Amino acid sequence: MQENRTEEIQLGVQMNEPTVNVQIWKSYADEVDISIISPSGVRVGPIQEILGPQRFTLGGTEILLYYGEPSPYSVRQEIYLDFLPRQSYIDSGVWRIVLTPRRIKNGEYQMWLPSQSTLNVGTAFLLPSSSLTITIPSTASRVVTVGAYDALTFTYADFSGRGASRLVAGMLNIKPDIAAPGVNITTTAAGGGYAEVSGTSFAAPFVTGSAALLMEWGIVNGNDPYLYGEKVKAYFRRGAKELPGFEQWPNNQMGYGALCVRESLPV
Repeated sequence: MQENRTEEIQLGVQMNEPTVNVQIWKSYADEVDISIISPSGVRVGPIQEILGPQRFTLGGTEILLYYGEPSPYSVRQEIYLDFLPRQSYIDSGVWRIVLTPRRIKNGEYQMWLPSQSTLNVGTAFLLPSSSLTITIPSTASRVVTVGAYDALTFTYADFSGRGASRLVAGMLNIKPDIAAPGVNITTTAAGGGYAEVSGTSFAAPFVTGSAALLMEWGIVNGNDPYLYGEKVKAYFRRGAKELPGFEQWPNNQMGYGALCVRESLPV
């Protein structure tokens, strides 16, 4: 987002959608007004930043807009946009969210919808960007952020979020840090038996268990008594294996490569 440059984001809403929640994350230092245009062309805004909830009615939809404060753990500001039905469903069609900058110092922002599984098929941003799709807590600099890949084909999982390169304390910080298997993972199923599941939620446990094994080797067995957080991450990054199909390492999909505990052990 640039000074004196209004941006418009189009949100397609399918029929029979009971509610939609949009989250906007931006730098708290940036001051931005928001306008909302309904599918029928009715507009409300620009709405200036007032902490707390504001309510507006557009046709058969009630809009709840809430400007949040920075949290104790983040300098970013979260803005909620709730589309609520006045009867059974919100108005379908293309909604437009207009961001009008008043004072810009950073200019970066992200806009999110709930998981696709909670929305009707087709309810989505019309021109989404997949280049910055990792979320809290994976955006934190001191966590190990894990992407997912298919261990059968050694290819990147299309559902895995993509990070960004940022300068942290003078060093380039790449997210994710590493990737682990996250496609068709066999695990125990609710009610008994086994099932195949996919997701980064099933890639992260591979790294959690590997970190425990690495810390057992270092701390419990006395090979490296100070093998804690950032050191574990450094070992994982160094031992990660590069997979085919990528010209640059690290990158915003696989980080430094695929998890490899054996190669992560210091010589």
